[in-house]
Order: sequence, then structure tokens, then C-alpha cells
Amino acid sequence: MNLQQRINAFVKLGDFLSQFSNKVIQKKDNVKHNDIFFDGFKHQLKLAEEHNAWFTKENITFALKGWVNTLTPKNLNTWLKPYSFKAVSPKKVAVIMAGNIPLVGFHDFLTVLISGHQVLVKQSSNDKYLLPYLAKYLEYVAPEFKGTINFTEDKIENFDAVIATGSNNTARYFEYYFKDKPSIIRNNRNSVAVLKGDETPEDLKNLSEDIFRYYGLGCRNVSKLFVPKHYNFDAFFEAMYHWHPIINKAKYANNYDYNKAVYLMSEFAMLENGFLMIKEDESFASPIATVFYEYYDSKEQLKNKLDVEKDQIQCVVSKGFIKNEVEFGATQKPRLWDYADDVNSIEFLLEI
Repeated sequence: MNLQQRINAFVKLGDFLSQFSNKVIQKKDNVKHNDIFFDGFKHQLKLAEEHNAWFTKENITFALKGWVNTLTPKNLNTWLKPYSFKAVSPKKVAVIMAGNIPLVGFHDFLTVLISGHQVLVKQSSNDKYLLPYLAKYLEYVAPEFKGTINFTEDKIENFDAVIATGSNNTARYFEYYFKDKPSIIRNNRNSVAVLKGDETPEDLKNLSEDIFRYYGLGCRNVSKLFVPKHYNFDAFFEAMYHWHPIINKAKYANNYDYNKAVYLMSEFAMLENGFLMIKEDESFASPIATVFYEYYDSKEQLKNKLDVEKDQIQCVVSKGFIKNEVEFGATQKPRLWDYADDVNSIEFLLEI
């Protein structure tokens, strides 16, 4: 199976997913194997939503739409053009996935297979319904994938390399357990936004997407703001307001109420608008329904701080502030070459 055949298979997968990436699921006549897979994937979507209350229909649809927009011939060829895969000797690569947002491990799954390797997937129990079904679809559109995709719920054995994502605690375990294997080990990171005070209402409204999408559970969600001294948060709160229906989601509301009670009992100073709290705090990781903020004295001082603490940061959202910044509203729309933790997994897979 050559590279072009693998690309074609994932493009067909994108076509299949396009039927499920809007509010209304709509079957298309020109999608291959719909007679076998269409109704079954509708059922998997229902199971995913029932199993994990954070996986709402809206958030699953958003994740699927992201992959539909990504799995195009143009994007895949642009991503892979700098590399040669002719010398790849197929290895079995174990991928240990997180489960914080729908299909969060799909990029690793795609990268391993597109590179010509075999993948051994260990999923999170929080996100276990969608990917195995999509893998079966891939095997139908490209039978050469059969035997190269395996899932396990047991101890991972008989593999050549590993890509593992987890918390800071599990990352330390992974580093020890996989010390004798080529590996990419990812731990907790958070994303931040730098505000200068001259942002437009549209900029701040776009920032709300970076904060609230997936309830803030992703490493690309903004959990902290850096603001200049004496920053006025009125425009910020006004731009956030269109997300106010989020408080009607029970799990989010429970977290909001709990964290608000903790802050009040601890007499922490904070501002809130009925569905979001902001609190001055030096930490990067904020609880659900909370965004931390920190004042900065000068742009140079802040740039130095972000560089020193870059291992804790996934994305920096800003406008004309720093190199490799992410635009407001774009954190949950990564491109194929926007690698987690800034570690190029294609290069890793070409070297094992």
C-alpha cells in the first residue's frame, strides 16, 4: 500500500464523516459503503453521547466537522509533501489515548497509519465508541489496512514504539514503563491568551470559543489570560455572554456551583457573570467554569515568562504579540502540522 493509497483512504473517511458533521445528519448517495456503515455510526454517536455527558451532540459534531475540513487531498498532501516514506520499515506503534474531548487521539492514529506503520490503540474509557467504528470503515475502503489496526483494553505488549498522552502523574509512569522504547510522552498542558487591551469585540467573541468549546476540557482551551495592569474586564464579559446557555448543562453547572462555593468559602477575590468566573492566579490550569488571569508589567517580561514556562503551554492565543501565536477563535481548529506539545510525530515515526 503506497502513500497515495493511504491518503485516498483517509479522504474517503472524511467524505463519510461529512454526513454527520452538521446539526442534521444527512445521508449522501455518493459515499462508499453507506449501506453497511451509515446507520451503525449513527448508533455509535448515540452511545458516545450517552456514555460521556461531556460529549454532547454539539461537541461531537464540532469535532467531526474539524476532521471533515482537515481530511482533504490538499491538506493531506501539504502536510506530507516535505517527507519521504519510501524507506519506512513498518513497525507496530502503540498509541495510548486521552479521552477528554471526542476523537482526541485521532491525529496520532492517522499519523501512524499514514506513515506506513501498524497501530495498536489503547483508548480511554471515556471515548471508546467512535474510533473503532471508523477504523472498520477504513478497512473497507482500503482492505490493505486489515491487520495493521488493532485495539486493546489489556496490557500493551509486542510493540516497537509508543505515543502516549496522559496526566502529569501518568506521564511519569509512562516514561518509566516505556524507557526502553522510542516514545513520545505527553502530559498536562494548558493554553493561554495574551490581551493587550486593544482587542476588537470580534476578537474577544472569538476568544470565547477558545474558552468554552468542549467545556474547556481540552489542552488547547484557553484556561488563563495575561492582561495589562488596570485592564477593564467589561468588554471581555460582554463578549463571553453569548455562551450563557452553557450553564443549562448539568455537569457544567455542578462544576460552576462547586468551584464558586469553594472560592467564596475561601474568601478568594473573583469576578463572575452567572456562568463563568475569573480569578487572579499564577497557575495555568484552571477548574471548569473558571479562567485564571495574571497581570503583566511589560511585553518583554511576559514574552520571557512564556518562553521559560513553554513546557506547560500548548497554545498562546494573541494578535501580533508573539511568534507562532494562534489566532483568536482558532485553538480548536488545528491544522495537521500543528503538533501537540510542538513535537513532530511524523519525524518521530520516520526515525524509529
